[in-house]
Amino acid sequence: MEDLVSTGDLAKALGVSRGAVIRWVNAGLITPDVTTPGGHHRWDVKRVREQLRGQRKRDE
Repeated sequence: MEDLVSTGDLAKALGVSRGAVIRWVNAGLITPDVTTPGGHHRWDVKRVREQLRGQRKRDE
């Protein structure tokens, strides 16, 4: 779990709200690298950026 960040830290890194990240998860646009037993997501910021870039290309 090297370099994984919380949902709040991911939101800060992307310049969006935590709620936006949660909406993207619920819509299936991004998937967490790890979900803890307590239900908290952990993220690789670089991988999420790649997922979002791929999503934008599909939308074009």
